Amino acid sequence: MAENRLNTVDLDSELSQKSPQEIIEYALDTFDNIAISFSGAEDVVLIDMAHKINPDKVQVFSLDTGRLHAETYRFIEKVREHYGIEIDVVFPDSNAVNQLVREKGLFSFYKDDHKECCSIRKIGPLRRKLLTVDAWITGQRRDQSPGTRTSIPAIQDDKAFARPDDSLTKFNPLANWSSQQVWEYIRSNNVPYNELHDQGYVSIGCEPCTRPTGPGQHEREGRWWWEEATQKECGLHAVNIKQ
Repeated sequence: MAENRLNTVDLDSELSQKSPQEIIEYALDTFDNIAISFSGAEDVVLIDMAHKINPDKVQVFSLDTGRLHAETYRFIEKVREHYGIEIDVVFPDSNAVNQLVREKGLFSFYKDDHKECCSIRKIGPLRRKLLTVDAWITGQRRDQSPGTRTSIPAIQDDKAFARPDDSLTKFNPLANWSSQQVWEYIRSNNVPYNELHDQGYVSIGCEPCTRPTGPGQHEREGRWWWEEATQKECGLHAVNIKQ
């Protein structure tokens, strides 16, 4: 398939100079089987842009870890209704969750680290979903994390989640954007957002692992705050740490 033979290194040099809308348009034109990963403010900006470019090709999925805030569930439903789209809510394997909780309790991540729980509740479901698509679009930004996201390309070959003997293309249209640009877009385009943002939450994940950030704190300091600051990835974007 020609789609699976993209030279992402050369394309990144070109796409990195383009707007998020141009990158999304290129992604939708290039791939028929492509999905947007949706959880936060950046992702709903992508949905809004894609919906304006080609509403018939907007395929969206969201990971339900079973530990999300009530506000996040309301946010997912608000986005579904606002854009009139289907959202594929992907769940973790119940047997794996049951075993973890039975052996280590509900809050093992405070004693160990978050990776085992995230592997079961996030990585497993994401891997199942990505095995069904040829490309995906994420809301990663370079300024989101001081240690893991500063070199995010606009397009990359996602070897971590590709099917065996195949390729998976990953687009990061907002790589060059700041948080301020994201929120300017949300406000000027009447884009729905998670009400937790009005309560001081900037980066929102699972309820036990997320807290509001104070003045002067980096947005990722509200995630897994008990762990070392430069390695704060749940594994969805594990390639960032390898880079």
